Amino acid sequence: MGLTFNQFQVIRALSDRPGATQREIAEAAGLGLATVNSAYKECTSQGLIDEGRLAAKGMAELKPYAVDNAVILAAGLSSRFAPISYERPKGLLRVRGEVLIERQIEQLHAAGVRDIVVVVGYKKEAFFYLEDKYGVRIVVNRDYAERNNSSSMMLVREILGNTYICSSDNYFEENPFESHVWKAYYAAQLFEGPTDEWALTTGSHGRIAKVEVGGSDAWCMVGHAYFDRAFSERFREILEAEYDLPETRSKLWEDLYAEHVRELDMRIRRYDPPIIHEFDSLDELRAFDPLFLENLDSRIFDNIVAVLGCAKSEIRDVYPLKQGLTNLSCHFATDDGEWVYRHPGAGTELIIDREAEVEGLETARLLGLDPTFVFENPKRGWKISRFVPNARNLDAHVDSELKVAMGYAHRLHESGATVKRSFSFYDEGKGYERKALERGPIDAADYWEMSEQAGELNGLLLADGSNPVLCHNDFFGLNFLVAEDGGVSLIDWEYAGMGDYANDFGTFAVCEQLSEEEMRRALAHYFGREPTADEWRHNLGQVGMAGWCWYAWSLLKIAEGDDPGEWTYIYYRAGKTYLRKALGLYRAAGK
Repeated sequence: MGLTFNQFQVIRALSDRPGATQREIAEAAGLGLATVNSAYKECTSQGLIDEGRLAAKGMAELKPYAVDNAVILAAGLSSRFAPISYERPKGLLRVRGEVLIERQIEQLHAAGVRDIVVVVGYKKEAFFYLEDKYGVRIVVNRDYAERNNSSSMMLVREILGNTYICSSDNYFEENPFESHVWKAYYAAQLFEGPTDEWALTTGSHGRIAKVEVGGSDAWCMVGHAYFDRAFSERFREILEAEYDLPETRSKLWEDLYAEHVRELDMRIRRYDPPIIHEFDSLDELRAFDPLFLENLDSRIFDNIVAVLGCAKSEIRDVYPLKQGLTNLSCHFATDDGEWVYRHPGAGTELIIDREAEVEGLETARLLGLDPTFVFENPKRGWKISRFVPNARNLDAHVDSELKVAMGYAHRLHESGATVKRSFSFYDEGKGYERKALERGPIDAADYWEMSEQAGELNGLLLADGSNPVLCHNDFFGLNFLVAEDGGVSLIDWEYAGMGDYANDFGTFAVCEQLSEEEMRRALAHYFGREPTADEWRHNLGQVGMAGWCWYAWSLLKIAEGDDPGEWTYIYYRAGKTYLRKALGLYRAAGK
């Protein structure tokens, strides 16, 4: 049958402190003296206690409640903690003089829990030292970027028993860990007023009956959890049964628990605030540790201070922005305004010419095309820009905004500015094609016909004799920021390079899915007059080339396991339609 909760509290107290009085047990257990007196009598009558001390039977009854081990989850990106998380995992931050995960390991050790597994993923090598320093075991989660923490739990499912489940970035003001625990629980603190945390509804004896996101004046999940053996066994069955379902990829283990709450017996363990701390933002952490930034060893913050001439203490309101395909970006504010810090993604130095990007950005600033640009380091690729609050993207289907975009393209192309990098749809597309073939055959039925057409059309476009000009080469609506006052900034110059002037029109027409009528109006805005037949044919050819090039890119991404979604069809349709149509126009002209 096992021990009742009150019996367990009495037995555990006597195990920790042999000969303790009933009043001392009541204080230690947080129970009323009358409750302890009753449970004490029950334990004595059952032979668990003998003359104020644990009997052998009492020790045996307590043994099944001993904690086996702990799992510390440390694989995640902690994207909400940008830009600090760009440099190191959040669990390795030093708060009030202690490294978060080290403090937690030491608290587990103090409770007698020595068998500790740390599941790592993002910047995994930064955690390896913990093996030698604390004797923990490291498990590497290779799926951390594609899946949520249920993937970490899948890796350790076989060792789950009487197990603490911890997050590496929690800070406990008091040690919450114990050597023996009665039943599975999730730690909770009271959140006053509205909250978007995981709110708990409980039934009799504190059993969690419902878990939902959001509530008001609610006890919410925060900090660690504890699995007992019964919970672990059923949770493991659920995890194994549902892990390979597509919808599970993005789920936390807590999602699975919430969906099966009726069959998973877990209690609430209430903690008075502010014992448990989960820092969701830099501002929250600084409120807890005002000297955190001043003591932080961070090249990123040193970069910000050097460029803007501000003090570290000024930096505030830091939060991540939508991440791009190649970079990480975050917002921050100082006394002088709002800014964006762009951190280069891993491996981008192999595909992005940062010196050419800087040259393009400086040209754009001089021409008034990108007034947001402040500074970029051409060696390392980090960049600081002005933040445009409440900005929206350009709408290419509104003629006045289409005119602005084409005016920007014309101004750039006529500037006479040059960079060392060149850009050709044909060369880029063939490069994507080669890389895709390295991963297997390209099975798209008509791809090779399109590739052959692209080769033929590329030769005709080159024969037109267009002189290379500086192009943006990622020229479409999402890279135009329209401010509340109507000002427009053309951002993201990573692909800036010398190429055919129609490159930018080609990408714009494809990505904005312009009709041919809109294409003709766009070119009329670009030239300041109706395009000639030769100009129409040439620009339509680059629409086909752009569609084919980005379609080849999509096939490469699919081969790498990263499906671009609807963009694959958008690129395909543009390439399929306008390669053929442009070739027809060239043939009709006797080319």
